[in-house]
Amino acid sequence: MSNNTGNTIIALITGTIVGVGVGMLFAPDKGSKTRKKLQEGIEDTKDEAVEKYNELIDLVKGKASQAKADLNESVDELISSGSYKAEEVIEMMEKKLAALKKENAKLQK
Repeated sequence: MSNNTGNTIIALITGTIVGVGVGMLFAPDKGSKTRKKLQEGIEDTKDEAVEKYNELIDLVKGKASQAKADLNESVDELISSGSYKAEEVIEMMEKKLAALKKENAKLQK
């Protein structure tokens, strides 16, 4: 979890707890109304926390997906480069083999 997101979630929870405590001490309404308001506040905070969590999950998935794509691209480039190098080596060996055959033909006469 990112430190910033973790701090945000902790701040939301702490703010909710403090708000609930202060609200109960200074509530001008009946207990049932106060409890209903508190419940709504808690639900709102829970919804915000869930939203932040989902944003974090999406961010992590996006970063992982990008890292995977970057790795695949690097591997493809490495394979392609290796393939060109292998082709160069094969061509060089074919030229050397042709030269050796030519030299061998001269010696066999």
